[in-house]
Amino acid sequence: MPDGVLAELLGRIAIATSAGIDTRRAWANEAAHAPARWRPALEEVARSLAGGGTLTESLAAAGATFPPVVQGMLAAGEEAGCEPDVCRELAAQCRRSAQVARQLRQSLIKPAIQAVVAVAAVSVLILMAGGSFDMLGLGLRGVPGVITFLTIVAAAGLAGWLACVAALRSWQRRGVVRHLVARLPVIGKAAADAELAAWCRAASLASGIGLDVRKMMALTSAVAPGLAIEPATAAARLRDGLSLTDMLRETKLFPRSLLEAVGVGELTGTTAETLDRLAEQCDDAAARGFAAAARGAGAAVWLAVAAVVVLLIFRLFSTYVGILQAAGRGL
Repeated sequence: MPDGVLAELLGRIAIATSAGIDTRRAWANEAAHAPARWRPALEEVARSLAGGGTLTESLAAAGATFPPVVQGMLAAGEEAGCEPDVCRELAAQCRRSAQVARQLRQSLIKPAIQAVVAVAAVSVLILMAGGSFDMLGLGLRGVPGVITFLTIVAAAGLAGWLACVAALRSWQRRGVVRHLVARLPVIGKAAADAELAAWCRAASLASGIGLDVRKMMALTSAVAPGLAIEPATAAARLRDGLSLTDMLRETKLFPRSLLEAVGVGELTGTTAETLDRLAEQCDDAAARGFAAAARGAGAAVWLAVAAVVVLLIFRLFSTYVGILQAAGRGL
């Protein structure tokens, strides 16, 4: 379920349960008025609750509709008896995530349009190439050449998508892609900031309702696999007398800014609030980084178009020079 839809759903559940409406009735009402796409999943939750199931069991019955952090936090809220508060906090977090995602999509619109224009321009040049004259020097002419070119572009786009999926998995598993991307000047820091924001958000929610370190680490690992910490190991280190800050420092996974924020939070008893503020800062930094990367991609597309135009000019010039030289030799 998208963050925007999830935020509205959880916000209404929070209002209903805060007003004293039974959880089963609140979810049944949401199922009755849900958009068609999400109605079956919400009806499954409502049926499970009506049959005596817990909220944890009912959300699990809906499959992958609800993200792991939402399932985990609602389960913790049900156990602690503070479901309305958890729903309210989750709604706010989802709303913020949806806003960041919307900003990222908006930053990608211009490069996408530039790429379409570039492909269209090259297609027109290929279509104009007739007879023995190859305007681009690619061996592509006329309608068959355009079809071949568009097929190549589509195959390259599919390969790029699959490469991105594989890269994301490698990033989450701390594979080679993570080390390569981390060295990139703009996109590397933006990716790291986005992952850190997700970790901080989950940790803030968990700390806010007083979850123990095992459950906190399980939730943060679910939303930020690249920053995963084994819950049993974390609990053992805290039992050994380490503070949360020292335990996180031992992992060597977190930047100094987070360690300092957690340290201040532990001293002042405001860990949840401190992590929430840090999550907002990381979200903003990630959005700026991705937007800058998108602008760079757009500039690269225009440079490619300029290179094609320059190539075309030189080919036309050399062709006419060749024609004039042949005419001169004929005389």
